[in-house]
Amino acid sequence: MKSLRNAYLLGSILLWGAGAQKAVLTQGVSVQMPVASHAVEMRAADEPNAKVVAITAEGKVYVGIKTTEPDALSSLTEATIYLKADSRAPYQKVLAVLDALRGKSVVLLTASPENAAKQGMVSPYGVKLIVPR
Repeated sequence: MKSLRNAYLLGSILLWGAGAQKAVLTQGVSVQMPVASHAVEMRAADEPNAKVVAITAEGKVYVGIKTTEPDALSSLTEATIYLKADSRAPYQKVLAVLDALRGKSVVLLTASPENAAKQGMVSPYGVKLIVPR
């Protein structure tokens, strides 16, 4: 009986410890990111409160996982907007999104050359810019 109690206690400790280190993944839209050799790591894009705008290869625009129109992006109030556009996205759609984000700090998320061939989750990289009014 004592060994059963010890096994239960050990199992509880292991489960509790594993739960404490569990990474939180933010929901989003998957895109094929373009590669930029001058991009720097942007860990803040993985934070739960980060506002990520995605443009798919078909030209659909998302804020998080909700579809939206580019004009609606001007109402975003976050200090920094993270933009990830599929490398096959229509260029006109990317320009429409950037136009809607005028006056905001925008980080263009990219894949770094080192991480481009890796599969699975990697830290986001990007290039920061300010879209003038």
